[in-house]
Amino acid sequence: MVNKVVGSFEEAVADVFDGATIMFGNFAGPGGFPINLCRALRHKGVKNLTIIGNTAGGIGLTTDFDDQAILFENRQVKKVIASFPFSISPSRPSPCEKQVLAGEVELEIVPQGTLAERIRAAGYGIGAFYTPTGVGTVVEKGKEKRVINGREMLLEYALPADFAFIRAFKADKLGNLVYRGTQRNFNPIMATAARITIAEVDEIVEAGEIDPEAIVTPGIFVNRIVKVTKQEDFPRHLERSFWVKTA
Repeated sequence: MVNKVVGSFEEAVADVFDGATIMFGNFAGPGGFPINLCRALRHKGVKNLTIIGNTAGGIGLTTDFDDQAILFENRQVKKVIASFPFSISPSRPSPCEKQVLAGEVELEIVPQGTLAERIRAAGYGIGAFYTPTGVGTVVEKGKEKRVINGREMLLEYALPADFAFIRAFKADKLGNLVYRGTQRNFNPIMATAARITIAEVDEIVEAGEIDPEAIVTPGIFVNRIVKVTKQEDFPRHLERSFWVKTA
């Protein structure tokens, strides 16, 4: 039996190299984001990264937290592939937004569904697919277009990565993962699409202790697991007790 538990977040990211492509599982808030892995990557200081995610961090939808924005602040990113890379507030531009507009970081915007499907395709070994999403917009620039069943469609290629940093609720020592809430968004598909997948989890149990019906990501896709030892102290409006009291 291979025990995939590692002792620290620094150890988990030790082999990330300059120029690596890294997926970050997230949607828009802190619940599904691997905060501690991201911090360890910042501390490691590798450069010229390509990062893939639904957002590029610091977009301002919820409370501030350490997401991909800290990598831009540390000048570690050369390219970002995302659906929502900029802040929702023009008066509060994200670090990514500032660097893209200054010509310091390359940006590839991908519609959210297409982003998910490109990642999924990489996980399933599918080289490319056709989709009507983006036809007639700036998204189609430079892409092959075909008419299929009477509809114009764009050719989109699979999107693999060197590493996937993901967030889950529970794991066993073999790497089988259970998710909660927004963790179920991009984390499961990203786990399948990278050469090395590293999971940040709240709880680790022995093999066999998780109901097989509850497992979303089989351990065959996961290379390393790290347990969160200190929960984030988020503002009150994100705490469960607040929702219970006001329901």
